[in-house]
Amino acid sequence: MGNTMVYLFLADGFEEIEALTPADLLRRAGVTVTTVGVTGKIATGSHGISVTADVTAAEAQAMLKDGIAPAMVILPGGMPGAKNLDESVTVDEFIRAATDADAYLAAICAAPMILGKRGLLNGKRAVCYPGFEAYLNGASVQNVPCVRDGKIITGRAMGAATEFALSLVAALCGEEKADEIRKGVLA
Repeated sequence: MGNTMVYLFLADGFEEIEALTPADLLRRAGVTVTTVGVTGKIATGSHGISVTADVTAAEAQAMLKDGIAPAMVILPGGMPGAKNLDESVTVDEFIRAATDADAYLAAICAAPMILGKRGLLNGKRAVCYPGFEAYLNGASVQNVPCVRDGKIITGRAMGAATEFALSLVAALCGEEKADEIRKGVLA
């Protein structure tokens, strides 16, 4: 994938399964995933599980300045995790960089609101956690666990984390690789 990277953002209050499932399945597929701690090097999930991020927000910004563009930006949900991501200058910079690079933007649960509030779901099919639909400005809200519309991939909730993660694998590595991972994890 050249000088590109998949960046997965963690902020205090993130939904653990929604963050770790994509990180795990993408890494199984051979994709380099860098976790970014927006609220600090250690982010504590909404269920008290602490995760040490690969890099801090400042280190991620330095990577971006060094030309390591995002191939994909992943935003897990959870509250107040999604709110913390929404308020992050670093997340904003990466969303802009991904948009400029025509890279993938992936968000699950409450996090699609971040894309919706920035007008990035206009005319797109998308899903989110029930109750967050009002934030999906201009989107055609679907009633499925996960939807990919062009370079936007959204998932509904923690229960859809595996399908969401497999959709990310398919986007970056092809359906064949996603099927191989699916067979391995859903054995």
